Amino acid sequence: MIKFKEKLSGRIFFALALSSISVLALITVFIVVKGAPMLGAVGGLSWDPEYGEFGIIPMVIGTLAVTLGAAVIGVPVGICCAIFLAEFAPLKMRNIFRPAIQLLAGIPSVVYGFWGLMFIVPFIRDHLGGAGLSILAGSVVLAIMILPTIISISEVALLSLPPHYKTGSLALGLTHWQTIYHLMLPAAKSGIMAAVILGIGRAVGETMAVILVLGNAVAIPDSILSSVRTLTTSIGIEMGYAEGMHQEALFATGIVLFVMIMIINSLAQYVVRKK
Repeated sequence: MIKFKEKLSGRIFFALALSSISVLALITVFIVVKGAPMLGAVGGLSWDPEYGEFGIIPMVIGTLAVTLGAAVIGVPVGICCAIFLAEFAPLKMRNIFRPAIQLLAGIPSVVYGFWGLMFIVPFIRDHLGGAGLSILAGSVVLAIMILPTIISISEVALLSLPPHYKTGSLALGLTHWQTIYHLMLPAAKSGIMAAVILGIGRAVGETMAVILVLGNAVAIPDSILSSVRTLTTSIGIEMGYAEGMHQEALFATGIVLFVMIMIINSLAQYVVRKK
C-alpha cells in the first residue's frame, strides 16, 4: 500500500511538471507559428505598419538602453542593501526592512509607472531638460522594480556562506569591511550574479511601467534624455488593433523578445550550476 501511494504521488508530480512544460511548449509554438513568416522583415530601422515597414532595431536598442540604465542604477544599490542587511543591520531593523523589500515586489507595475510619470518625469524635465519621458526615467523606474530581486537573492547568497569564512578572516586580522570585500563577496559571487541576471530579465520583460515613462518614440536614441520604445511596449500598445502583416510582425517581435529573455535565464542557470 505504501509503495502504491509513493508511485501514485510520483506520477502525480510528474504529470504536474509535464503540464508546466507543455504550457511553455504550446506558448513557444504558438508565437513561432504566428511570427515566423515576418521574422525576416523586422530587421529594419523604420516602424510604420501603415506603409508596411516593420523594422524593430530602434526598439531593440531602446530595450537594451533602458535595461542597461536600470542595471547601472539598480545593481550597485541592490548589492549594497544586501550587504547592509546581511552584515550590518541590527535585528530590529532587518525585521522592518525585509518586509518592506518584499512589499516592493508585490506592488503592481502600473503603480510604479504612474509614480514615475508623476514624480520622475517632471523632475527630469525641470532639472535636466527635454520632455522628461526618456531612457533615464524608464531606467530609474525599472531600477526600483528590480531591487527586491537583487536584494533578496544576494542577501541569501551572503547568509548561506559557511560561518568559518568570516570568523577565520577576522581571526587573521582583517577588518569587517575587508572580510566582506575580499572574501565574502567573491565567495558569494555566483548567487549575486544570478540575482543580477534575474533582475535584468525582469527589466527586459516589463511593459506597463515603461509605457508610461518612456515616451514611446520609435527612433534610435542619441542620449539618455531621448524618448524610446521597447519591444514589450510596442506589443502592448499595438496588439489590440493589429491585423494581418502588422499582427504577424508583432508576433515576430515577441519571438525576438522571447529569445532575449531565454538567453538571460539560461545565463542565470549556467552561473548557478557552475558554482
